Amino acid sequence: MFSFPHQTKVYLAVGSVDMRKSFNGLWVEASERLKEDPFSGALFVFANKRRDRIKILYWDGSGVWVFAKRLEKGCFSWPTGSDARKLSLTPQSLGMLLEGIDLKQGCKKAWYER
Repeated sequence: MFSFPHQTKVYLAVGSVDMRKSFNGLWVEASERLKEDPFSGALFVFANKRRDRIKILYWDGSGVWVFAKRLEKGCFSWPTGSDARKLSLTPQSLGMLLEGIDLKQGCKKAWYER
């Protein structure tokens, strides 16, 4: 798993995004839909409608990264926020989300258990 400094901002798009989008499409989503600056060094997390795929957009100072993950079974437990567009997370919360921990319940979902 990747690790980011604890001061790294993480913005999770609450709604779904077309997973055919890549660098430029996700950049537009981060700037226009989430109303954040993609050059800020924050992580921008997007999921498809079924929540079985996610993509993360990240500017490292010299270029843009797009990380992707597809689940073979189940779906990500996607939190909801008071803002209809985005939710701010800590890097630690993002790590838990990617590992299958339901952030509402604080425990692993059965389909992630080994």
